[in-house]
Amino acid sequence: MARPALTPPSPAERQRMAYDHFETLAALLNERTSRHIRAFGIRAGWRCWEAGAGGASVPTWLAQQVGRTGHVLASDIDTAVLEAAVDRRYEVRRHDLTVDPPPAAGFDLVHARLVLEHLPEPSVALTTLVAALRPGGWLLVESSDPKLQPLACPDEVGPRQALANKLRNAFWDLFAQQNDLDLGRTLPRLLRAAGLADVDAEVAFSLGGPDARRMQRILITWA
Repeated sequence: MARPALTPPSPAERQRMAYDHFETLAALLNERTSRHIRAFGIRAGWRCWEAGAGGASVPTWLAQQVGRTGHVLASDIDTAVLEAAVDRRYEVRRHDLTVDPPPAAGFDLVHARLVLEHLPEPSVALTTLVAALRPGGWLLVESSDPKLQPLACPDEVGPRQALANKLRNAFWDLFAQQNDLDLGRTLPRLLRAAGLADVDAEVAFSLGGPDARRMQRILITWA
């Protein structure tokens, strides 16, 4: 018996999936992102570029921090979600990090989260991000490195946990065919090679919780 062909999601379904994806990322990561940016000393008047923004949560928060005297540019190759935000206080621009030059120069802060690992040449995109900074400006790059957490169940006490770990590893092997899953651990070296000083790194991951499980379901659906 032949298996029926899978029906690709409609544009409306893909948009709903995108919103779900960005909302889950915000729940998982925004607290850590904002903590790092606050440590840089963000204040009113700063010029910020949110590169590969995807969703609206981070540029919205940045706009609140820099106030009316500052400016926030949010860019992506697909700007639909950014443009749909209510009471938008940031500029939206279509920008492709793989081919386009920096949209401007002199930014106090450039931020890219879960972007570079999806690009064919991350070092090229990194050069673009660095070129947009003012002297003394800050670059925050957040990347995934799921191979550092290969286990769904660190305490493998039975066959169910063993199966979960086997499925997790198989999924990451499949996902790695289209994404650079090892990029996160190489970023400090790439940042220093790009001429940046005062390079620091932090590694963190979630072992579970409703948002982590929700993200797993979303990733499997997209894959």
